[in-house]
Amino acid sequence: MLHLIPTHQGRPSDDPIFALNREATERQKKGESIVNATVGALLDDAGKLAILPTASRAVHEVAAEEWAAYAPIAGSPDFLRAMMDDVFGGHPSLRESAVAAATPGGTGALRHAIANFLEPGQKLLTTSLFWGPYQTLADESERGVTTFNMFQSSSEGAVGGFDVGALDRALGEVLAEQKRALVFINDPCHNPTGYSMSQGEWREVAACLSAHGKRGAVTLLLDTAYSAYAKTDPRENLGVISTLVDHVGLVVAWSASKAFTHYGLRVGGLVACVPDAKERAMTEAALSYSCRGTWSNCSRGGLRAITRLLTDPELSVAVTKERDGLKALLAERVDVFNQQARASKLVYPRYEGGFFVTVFCADGQQKAAQMREKGVFVVPQKGAVRVALCGVAAKDVPRLVEALRD
Repeated sequence: MLHLIPTHQGRPSDDPIFALNREATERQKKGESIVNATVGALLDDAGKLAILPTASRAVHEVAAEEWAAYAPIAGSPDFLRAMMDDVFGGHPSLRESAVAAATPGGTGALRHAIANFLEPGQKLLTTSLFWGPYQTLADESERGVTTFNMFQSSSEGAVGGFDVGALDRALGEVLAEQKRALVFINDPCHNPTGYSMSQGEWREVAACLSAHGKRGAVTLLLDTAYSAYAKTDPRENLGVISTLVDHVGLVVAWSASKAFTHYGLRVGGLVACVPDAKERAMTEAALSYSCRGTWSNCSRGGLRAITRLLTDPELSVAVTKERDGLKALLAERVDVFNQQARASKLVYPRYEGGFFVTVFCADGQQKAAQMREKGVFVVPQKGAVRVALCGVAAKDVPRLVEALRD
């Protein structure tokens, strides 16, 4: 007799991206020349994990007692304050109405949003191109995912801007069906496309969400996992985004993984902006309850290290300077890619920075398989492939683009 419940039978045992990375690594160990553009971790030009020295120092300076002791269920108060200051810095009206909970990385924050702002059986709404684990998180929470077309079509087959009209139509349909909506938008440096929305696009999105928020419970989840690598300060759009809080719930999934190059530390959090004091207290209690009902609490040592990096003036200045160096490294790769890709007439969205870019093609699975035969690894998607430039040295980008072109 099979004791596993029916809905959990037949689930894949391995994440496809990590499986591709494993194959690329094994072939490389055998001496084959490989370009591995699969996993979302920033590597230096020697192919080693890029680690911010000051972040590493902060982790190692945490006292043994901090590592050994339990953290408060919702996270250490000083960490929560530092995280909310980082998210809403320069926007006191948002900061004053914020509450938060610590989570194991940004993934935990996404999980909390799904569990607390959607009923079982309902669907979150996101862009047609999205990070695959959104679906996994929804499945695990007995929710679903529905999408809207991400990009407008442009002349001569080029990729246009963010399709606000598609969002408007899909959001109306979701509200009509389930009376509430949770909208996931990953910005800036969207995974998997690398797209960063303009302030004008955010102004249109805010107006769209606000209009629907007057007719039903609409919550915007802003996934900021890659915001530290944006070309400009992502807080520049907060003034526009803040205009929707009278009618729309605003929650932010925050992650230390990429910003501080410590992916395995699993430090993140969900920040909710709730103007009404009574609702704010209820939201804070619900998030804490969810922590207790899933992972119970996060790593106290990890929370302490990240708090110091956010609040200690000396450490903050040092780690920012080091991160600027990594942003320059990544920017060089982006520049080379754009030059080569445009010359090769590849079809992809506007790409100014971030770990990934998506290149459109007729058959993503077939394209990725053909590229693997040449020793170039990318992640197949429907009608596209995802390219993780974060792991590709600038000198290897021409070979990568050649494989994409061919």
